[in-house]
Amino acid sequence: MEKFKYMEKYGFEQLVFFHDKSTGLKGITCIHDTTLGPSLGGTRIWHYENEDDAILDVLRLARGMTYKNAAAGLNLGGGKSVIIGDASKIKSEALFRAFGRFVQSLNGRYITAEDVNTTTKDMDFVHMETDHVVGLEGRSGDPSPVTALGGFHGIRASLKYKFNNEDIDKYSYAIQGVGKTGQYLMGYLFEAGAKKIYFTDINEKRINEVKETYPQAIYVKPEEIYACDVDVFAPCALGAVLNDKTIPTIKARVIAGVANNVLADETKHSKMLKDLDILYAPDFVINAGGVINVYHELHGYVREVVMKDVEKIYDRLMQIYQIAKEQNVDNQKAANLFAEQRIKDIHNVRFNYIPR
Repeated sequence: MEKFKYMEKYGFEQLVFFHDKSTGLKGITCIHDTTLGPSLGGTRIWHYENEDDAILDVLRLARGMTYKNAAAGLNLGGGKSVIIGDASKIKSEALFRAFGRFVQSLNGRYITAEDVNTTTKDMDFVHMETDHVVGLEGRSGDPSPVTALGGFHGIRASLKYKFNNEDIDKYSYAIQGVGKTGQYLMGYLFEAGAKKIYFTDINEKRINEVKETYPQAIYVKPEEIYACDVDVFAPCALGAVLNDKTIPTIKARVIAGVANNVLADETKHSKMLKDLDILYAPDFVINAGGVINVYHELHGYVREVVMKDVEKIYDRLMQIYQIAKEQNVDNQKAANLFAEQRIKDIHNVRFNYIPR
């Protein structure tokens, strides 16, 4: 992989590799842009097939965090970390404390949090070595229910824009991935009156949990979820699930889920969705509830204030849909323009040095 060429193309600031011999820790931290403030993004553990896959993942995720934080109105830049390995085998106090020391070495340019295969308990170990970590027990805690709540508000906005009616009980849904966030989203939908929800996952334990908790939910095989005859498809698993193969099979008229980087090619596949008249809620806008939640931890956490900020995802999506309509662009492009304008505005405001 031509790392510097990719970094130059998309405006990355820093790509840091780290290794700890005693614990076997191997990972990468990427800082994309710090115009608005220190970079913030979670740490995920994944068993990548090769190092280039890990590098590309952390680059894409960090850039996504820049846009997510900017679009959410937060004074944060975008960053991310990945730790390479099988989470069921490598996790330990020592490994996370070693990772915390590497986070500390970045001197506040990067703030970490939990992500795929990491937990608030893991972040407590990281916190033993650095203050540059959020999502801790006793503070903002697990961001999953708040991420799902933001997704719920985003679905409401998308229904309103597409069908001019946001009553959850009038529509059907398909949820891809029922980890913590996907299950919370399902719960919000059922509480709001949803009558038909299909779901899938590759984890047998999660499938059984959903069947037990929500017996009315309808399980389908992973390869069948795209073609479910529903109004809303909610991808809540890993990225790149919207691609040349899957998009032509989708029957839903709205795609609104909380997974990151769901478009395999954000330019090509967002345009494809627009051409098919499928309303796409850009992932980094609709799934910002979690980062809004942990951001407030940096400035004094008040639950009621957080919930009000998360509700604003509804309004931001409406703004983005309007931009797309007025400029005749796809929704991913409109969301990028929305975020980039805020970064540009704040960059211009802060051109002069004023000590604080």
